[in-house]
Amino acid sequence: MLAEAKITNDAIAIRMEESKATEYIIDKTRETFRVVAYRASILFFSIVDLAVINSMYQYSLQWFSNLFGSSVNDSPKAPDNSDQRILNLNNHFTLNLYENVCRSLFEKDKLLFSFKLTVNILGGDGKMDQDEMRFFLAGPSGDIPIPPNPTKWLGDLDFAETYKQIYKMNQILPAFAGLEEFFL
Repeated sequence: MLAEAKITNDAIAIRMEESKATEYIIDKTRETFRVVAYRASILFFSIVDLAVINSMYQYSLQWFSNLFGSSVNDSPKAPDNSDQRILNLNNHFTLNLYENVCRSLFEKDKLLFSFKLTVNILGGDGKMDQDEMRFFLAGPSGDIPIPPNPTKWLGDLDFAETYKQIYKMNQILPAFAGLEEFFL
């Protein structure tokens, strides 16, 4: 009886070690694909926000999950390259979602949806500066000293508005640093 118990105990110990190794592999794989889950959450909340534009634009989580599942099955496989697989999954699902949602949108709302999706993806990937976005949406703000109009081809009001834009772009957006000097 003791011999049988020892054999069973040894078998259980071996299986426990195998299950720990398997659990480690599963955890590692799950962490690898967390990027895909993050992108999917960005896309889901992008389509949920469409209800603000028109209450008719409401999509269920079940529909979204089914679309995601079909994208996982239909996206190109990448042998032994998880980075390429992640890229394939993100690209395929984003395109699949975009095409399916656009089928149900009014023509006038498609461009707005494209913009919202792009901004959300860029923001989620950390590729969009919040100051740039705020400037893009709201324009220059604050008290801006306007120099005298040095041009003859711009009226004073046009010059003031143009100068405000250039002045803030010069301060906020690194790509436009130094532009103000060429304007004056």
